[in-house]
Amino acid sequence: MSSAEQHEEPSPGGLPFDSVFSTVTHGWQFDRKVDGACGPTDKDAVRLIWLKNIGRDGVIAEADPENDEWRTDAPERLLLRAGDILLSSVVSGRPKAALVKEADLPAVAVRSLFILRPIHRLSTEHYRLILAFLRSDTVGALAVGGFQQHLRRAQLSELQLPKEDPALAAALSDLAAAGQRLGEMAAEAGALAESAFDRSASQEEVRRLVITTGQLTRLRSLAAAQLDDPSFIIRTRYPYPIALRWRNVEAQRSAEGEADAQSKEYEAVLKAAETLLGYSALVTTALAHEAGITCKAIKAFKGKIATGKGGGPGFGDWQRILQQIGSADGISALPPEHPLHEFADLLADDEAEVACKSLGTKRNSRAHWREDLPAVSASKLKEARDGLRYLLTRARFLADLQLLDVSNVAWDHHQQSETVSFRRLMGDHNVVPTETMRYAGLKRIGEILYLSDRDHGLHPLSPFLTCEKCANCAALSLFYADKEDGTLLQTSLEHGHFYPYVADERALGALRTVGLR
Repeated sequence: MSSAEQHEEPSPGGLPFDSVFSTVTHGWQFDRKVDGACGPTDKDAVRLIWLKNIGRDGVIAEADPENDEWRTDAPERLLLRAGDILLSSVVSGRPKAALVKEADLPAVAVRSLFILRPIHRLSTEHYRLILAFLRSDTVGALAVGGFQQHLRRAQLSELQLPKEDPALAAALSDLAAAGQRLGEMAAEAGALAESAFDRSASQEEVRRLVITTGQLTRLRSLAAAQLDDPSFIIRTRYPYPIALRWRNVEAQRSAEGEADAQSKEYEAVLKAAETLLGYSALVTTALAHEAGITCKAIKAFKGKIATGKGGGPGFGDWQRILQQIGSADGISALPPEHPLHEFADLLADDEAEVACKSLGTKRNSRAHWREDLPAVSASKLKEARDGLRYLLTRARFLADLQLLDVSNVAWDHHQQSETVSFRRLMGDHNVVPTETMRYAGLKRIGEILYLSDRDHGLHPLSPFLTCEKCANCAALSLFYADKEDGTLLQTSLEHGHFYPYVADERALGALRTVGLR
């Protein structure tokens, strides 16, 4: 292998700078004494892009006929191409970096900018990561000089650029979009306040106008403020079984002062904790089965259902699945964005383990009547509530992993994709509108329950978790396979209703396939 080939070999931490960019040149240092200035509509006019034309958000400002400069004598070798990256060579704080697009052309960058030309066209996601890196303090710290600091070409060559990572790029894109929306809202509110007295109107008319016109802005602000409340996030963004159980906790807490209020809230907290662990463990088991991964706790859970020995699964079984999956063979080979990693991290923390153990002990004591009922001390209730809140906080990733109940699938032969009708079971209510989406994944979709990850990949949860109307209360509920006295049952995560497993031979065959029968 040649020394050049060795240089281009990606390192474990990233990509060598020169393996991504073929040329890095300074912008044009033009001579104002040479007659080349022209107008934007003149033949062969080329716009000059200065450092001031690049925003901190990485956007090149639109051409301004009144304030920008155009010339006809720009060297052809410095003419920009779509896909080039402009990086500030003069640095004040963080560097500026922007992607050149077709709409920015024809143009040439001036001397205070580097022109970075990729060897191959990069994907949109990879561009986003590289631009974010070039605008970071890591790159800014390389600048040297006194009053005016500069980046040097040799320093850039030593950089390790981020590798392509679609999940990270998508997260950065979502963050940028959220920031843009919030900025637009702030600008709208500011413009309304500043223009309040721009018209000849009485103070009463101005007040009425501001109240009426600003109502949507105020409502947006109130809605955004609620997202700082963890309880609001759990009630509205967590999967339905967990959100509903949390709503019950809050409802019991609001009944403070009523007889036996503390005992009822205590019981609601313990049920919410078991539902959180049960849901997480069942989804973990489904994801592990899909990935061909298992562990001792998953095998034990399947054995309980298949044989009926030891009864159905409980708090301890859910806890052991979540504790063991992180060390299961094969999990390290999964892509870093695979949701199984986040479930493996849920209890991978000393405080989480303590909270889980404490809640499990309380739950078992309650279930087996090993405590004085109905009295529950305030300290015991607080300890249980704090433990639940901590686990729910660690489980915030669940808000991004959408629970989808697919009700209909239609294959479109011409589009080579499926039109999927589904209900998004997120938040504390199960009556939700039916939505549709196009899906063109490698696997065909069935009318079952799915977990949608951050990249919109769909992971089947059936038959570990199924969704149907409860035979006891007619509410749409999530069920898992359970067993008692040798009878195969299905038990609801939301309210604990259970009855003999109702399934045709095909569904029972699915249980056998995954080892639950």
